[in-house]
Amino acid sequence: MPVTALILFAHGARDARWAEPFEAIRAALLASAPQQRVELAYLEFMQPTLEQAAARLYAEGVREARVVPLFLATGGHLRNDLPKTVSRINAQYPGLRLDVRAPLGESPQMRQAIVDWLRTM
Repeated sequence: MPVTALILFAHGARDARWAEPFEAIRAALLASAPQQRVELAYLEFMQPTLEQAAARLYAEGVREARVVPLFLATGGHLRNDLPKTVSRINAQYPGLRLDVRAPLGESPQMRQAIVDWLRTM
């Protein structure tokens, strides 16, 4: 079992079909690197939550995880809700280090991919 993991963190929705693109991203990551531990976690409406994903990883011996928000921008959820959640996880699992990265939409490569895609419209 790897001691590090990647947690893809998405908003969540009441409609389960909403998660299909994120599940496809996770599946593609696993297909390209089957030894990598990749979790998909949600802020609300869907499971697992970030807390549940962290608990599962910790129980499996993972002690470090990169949390990548699959959001286009840093809004209230990433400024307020995510840090509070990470603080609760840190208090509950002091040996687990969560490294929260910038959201997907702040990546220059993602912005360029969106521009390229929009040019095809």
